[in-house]
Amino acid sequence: MKKVSKAQWLKEMGSDRPALTVGLDLGDRYSHYCLLNAAKEVMEEGRIQSTEAAFRRHFEGEERQRIALECGTHSPWVSRLLKSLGHQVIVANARKIAAISSSESKNDRNDAEQLARFAASDPKLLAPLLHRSMERQQDLNLIQARATLVRARTMLVNALRGLVKSAGGRLPACSTESFPVRVRASIPSVLTTVAVPLLEQIATLNRQIDSMEEQIEKLGTRYPEIGVLRTVPGVGPVVAATYVLTLDRPNIASNRSAGAWLGLRPGQSQSGDSDPELGISKTGNRYLRSLLVQSAQYILGRFGPDSALRRWGLKLASSGGKRAKKRAIVAVARKLAVLLHSMWRSGQSFQHFPQPAMATVA
Repeated sequence: MKKVSKAQWLKEMGSDRPALTVGLDLGDRYSHYCLLNAAKEVMEEGRIQSTEAAFRRHFEGEERQRIALECGTHSPWVSRLLKSLGHQVIVANARKIAAISSSESKNDRNDAEQLARFAASDPKLLAPLLHRSMERQQDLNLIQARATLVRARTMLVNALRGLVKSAGGRLPACSTESFPVRVRASIPSVLTTVAVPLLEQIATLNRQIDSMEEQIEKLGTRYPEIGVLRTVPGVGPVVAATYVLTLDRPNIASNRSAGAWLGLRPGQSQSGDSDPELGISKTGNRYLRSLLVQSAQYILGRFGPDSALRRWGLKLASSGGKRAKKRAIVAVARKLAVLLHSMWRSGQSFQHFPQPAMATVA
């Protein structure tokens, strides 16, 4: 999902405003709805099964309606279905509507009514999002599936290392790819029965992850911008593809907004003379944020090639204090998010020392 720009919003909503507004609180088995008329009076309330057939029976052939629903597991297919039936659909950003998520009287019926009233009054209060196309979603699913397998592999490796330590042994340091072969000889004989199945699972995961990475590598042929982003040191096929498919289009208001959109900007709680220093907001896509942090670690690490971005980050890291290095990594990740967005828009490859220096990420 992505935020909606003003131009996109106007195009999506169209010039005509439906007289009827529906709030739809989606659930796994049933979804609650609340229908308001033009005077914002409740005309109908109820629930329907969360299936395509049930939604079609309820909304197909009806007068065009403005339908508001929260983003979630079911919102992609439901929003596409309702749009195909001719309705105006608003996907609300659940993180931005505390009046619903933090309500003292939170239940499905009230949530549906709240969504309907927000949509009828001012849809922008719902911080609307747009779901990406089905094709791009499938490509992103590939990346997410790979990430799940990587987490599972890490869990198995750590579990096996813990078992060996508990038996008084220690496994050698090595990459996860070579782990099943390198550590086999170091496993105590008393653990062979439980260790061998774990090693076999790790080896299987290695093959599956390799296969998925080959498929991710091929995404560059369908999305040329991935090749442009990969010219940045530390940005490989997974990072570049995740960035492109998560943002979907480089339509954020400004390049500088990319860091804030991914939760890499410090939060704010300013009131009067009080303006405390807060940590980063951590909003947006958590996985992409973690990948950018990994890229920043490479840029600042001993293998990172010399560049204006690296020098800037190292200067921050050497400014003193125990947390200086961590702050520098986050700061470089934020600059990297801005830089990638700028490169995507311009189509220009990475320059280690642009003129003037760092102009594109200032």
